[in-house]
Amino acid sequence: MPSGEETRLRAAGYQLIAGVDEAGRGCLAGPVVAAAVILQPTTVIDGVDDSKRLSVRTREQLYEAIRAEAMTVGFGVIQGEIIDAVNILQATLLAMRRAIDALDPPPDIVLIDGDRSPGCPIPHRLIPSGDRLCFSISAASILAKVARDRIMQAYDRALPQYGFARHKGYGTREHLLAIARFGASPLHRRSFRGVRGR
Repeated sequence: MPSGEETRLRAAGYQLIAGVDEAGRGCLAGPVVAAAVILQPTTVIDGVDDSKRLSVRTREQLYEAIRAEAMTVGFGVIQGEIIDAVNILQATLLAMRRAIDALDPPPDIVLIDGDRSPGCPIPHRLIPSGDRLCFSISAASILAKVARDRIMQAYDRALPQYGFARHKGYGTREHLLAIARFGASPLHRRSFRGVRGR
């Protein structure tokens, strides 16, 4: 159900409202993934919330429901070598810009989780904790999280020794022990503490 912010924006004449969020910013391996989504004004999907507050099964179910209901969805995927080259903040903002650019039709306005602008030319508003406060951003957070988890599950099949399917690249004890034992893989972010020098 649209949030108060989305309702106010529609009353002000904005019809195509996109929500944007990212996943994987704090990981030691794999990409940072951003998602952008435009939903119909009347769309109601029960259970949509900040992806971090949902179980894996619920996220997967909601991912499919959001994709089915969305007018348009866009993703931005930035791999580790670019993260290392430009830093994680800039890589995250680039992922958001790419996700927004992939929307067709383009939005009238974009609601972005956080307090940093990705520098897109479309009018946008920054909403700290937006993944808990704004329906479209919550939906984007689910899309980004599930898309990234699926990428990491695919990487796990190629590099099973690191356990990516279980920890998704976050710095768990299991993951740090695997890095110590096997060294850093091409998927690891070599500028991050825990990977640097491995």
